[in-house]
Amino acid sequence: MVRIGGLASGMDIDTIVSDLMKAERIPLDKLTQKKQVLEWQRDDYRSMNTLLSDFDDYIFDNMTLQKDFLKKTVTSSLSSAVTATANTNSGNVNTAIVVDKLATSTNWISNSPITYDQNTFASDTVIQLKVTNGDGTQSMVTNSDGTKSDVIELTIKAGSTLEDVLKQLSSKKELGINVFAENGKVAMTKNDTGSGSSITIVNEAAKTLFTDLGFQDVANSAVPSTLTATTTGDNAEFTINGLATSKASNTFEINNVTYTLNDVTNGKAATISVSNDTDNMVDKIVQFVNKYNEMIEKINGKVSETRYRDYQPLSDEEKEAMTEKQVELWEEKAKSGLIKNDSILASSLTKMRTALYSPYTGTGGNSDFNQLAEIGIKTTNNYRDNGKLTVDETKLREAITKDPQAVFQMFSGATRITTTAADGSTSTKDSTVLSELGLTKRLRNIISDTVESIEKKAGKLTSSNSQFLIGRNIVDLNSQIDRFENRLTQIENRYWKQFSAMESAIQKANSQSAYLMQQFA
Repeated sequence: MVRIGGLASGMDIDTIVSDLMKAERIPLDKLTQKKQVLEWQRDDYRSMNTLLSDFDDYIFDNMTLQKDFLKKTVTSSLSSAVTATANTNSGNVNTAIVVDKLATSTNWISNSPITYDQNTFASDTVIQLKVTNGDGTQSMVTNSDGTKSDVIELTIKAGSTLEDVLKQLSSKKELGINVFAENGKVAMTKNDTGSGSSITIVNEAAKTLFTDLGFQDVANSAVPSTLTATTTGDNAEFTINGLATSKASNTFEINNVTYTLNDVTNGKAATISVSNDTDNMVDKIVQFVNKYNEMIEKINGKVSETRYRDYQPLSDEEKEAMTEKQVELWEEKAKSGLIKNDSILASSLTKMRTALYSPYTGTGGNSDFNQLAEIGIKTTNNYRDNGKLTVDETKLREAITKDPQAVFQMFSGATRITTTAADGSTSTKDSTVLSELGLTKRLRNIISDTVESIEKKAGKLTSSNSQFLIGRNIVDLNSQIDRFENRLTQIENRYWKQFSAMESAIQKANSQSAYLMQQFA
């Protein structure tokens, strides 16, 4: 369409049409503002979900497993000779250990020069060996059909070099040996310790291999035959709390305590003391309380945030007329209070408070320590804190020292319910009764429900707009905006058509006037 910009009338048609369209665009600006508010609101909801999920991850990583929560402290009076670690099921004990001898490994060294070369086996050859470990147990392999066998097989490829063969022997985990060649001899060492180690040659191919590796003691022996050890391994010999005993390994477990013997004690006793790691448990609970307080402070801040309804999102033109700082301050108020008094978040906070205040009556509970108040955790006296917790560390430490298992169960325990299906199969899951769930399990359930509800309303990063409520509203607004922009185009074209017609009429009148004036002249 040809647009005539006021040449005949002398009027600034561009400015007039622009001003008229500003008035026409007011409803469109409101739609755009409404869309922006929804997007900000969506982002606020998602930030709350991120906050909740982060707290949930913290609980899972730090408060769920007993091994992370109920740790033990172990000390040794002779740490250079004996060290130990204890799992959560160990008792608080003192153990005296006198180490007389350390466990050692068995060695085999060839007694003749190596004659093996790449021509030893003209074709791929299977060698068969049997291995007894240092503790006297037989090393087993699993066959392709799932059966177990004590015959360990290796296939030596035709043309394999000495280095290839030694590497293959060392890498076969069922053999459990370290093999190397030096100065024309082959040395083999059992990876584990103990006096029970042995290697048996099972077939003729294995006999040929080890003969060529220099183990002449099997050259004239019928198979199966056992290699003669150069140095026989020893069992560790020690006295524990007065009882003389021996072990094939220098590392062994007794009553959930794992001991490691590093040296003989020359008649002295190493005292190993196991106790509860109270500091670890106190730290875990204090950190949990701090994380909880941070989370509810941010959520409470959002649901009580002031809403400034006079501050609507700025248009591009309005932003251009303001400084960056002015825009920042304006948008700070425009974004404020978008999820004020949200029912999902407010309900979640109430449920969390109820969950933390309710006593634990599930498996492993202790009526003396089944509520937070009984271990020194209470809400603050300031009502403006909206349910924040405070910790009396002295009382908490006393409770943990007295019954750490009960404190752990109050936080992370649960009564387990076993159900039997019609086909006879059974399944076990946590009870659905609130009091029979530990505090962290209750919180995780509430967080899971809250996150799900918010995702239905505001989605997540991977969600399309059609998958959540706010997104569907944005889609609807986008459709309205598109339709309104088409309508504005039509209105603007109409204005220009009308002004162009006026300009044409004025031009025509001017031409006629000029003609008449010419005639009269």
